Amino acid sequence: MPAHEQGSVTGKLVLPVTGWAAILRGLRGRCPRCGEARLFMRFLKPIPHCPQCGQDWTHQQADDFPAYVSIFVTGHLMAPLIIAVTSRAEMSVPMLMAILLPLALLLMVGLLQPAKGAIIALQWWFGMHGFRRERPGAIPDDADT
Repeated sequence: MPAHEQGSVTGKLVLPVTGWAAILRGLRGRCPRCGEARLFMRFLKPIPHCPQCGQDWTHQQADDFPAYVSIFVTGHLMAPLIIAVTSRAEMSVPMLMAILLPLALLLMVGLLQPAKGAIIALQWWFGMHGFRRERPGAIPDDADT
């Protein structure tokens, strides 16, 4: 995403226009609100507050759902691969296991952080679990009218 769309040129916060934009920011491990700061301080530990926009991320409740998403996606990617390899290759079962099990494990672990980022982004976008629902161009709830 170009820098001017993320708000770094003007210094103003640019909220994502769609839920998909917020999800993509979360998938990349960036703050879904501003897209600038990192969302995780460690592998699966989200930062408590965004240093760029000040968003409080302590409301997130991703829990075990990222693991379910990771396993689901891994299964759907590995199934056709396993079918293709076993139907075309003449490999022994131990050789197949030596290749496919580590591949599945790496895929599952590699998908955990992007899945958690996307789930946190969805929770923020829909205003779940104490997050304030924000949209670009919307009048804030606390604005004087």
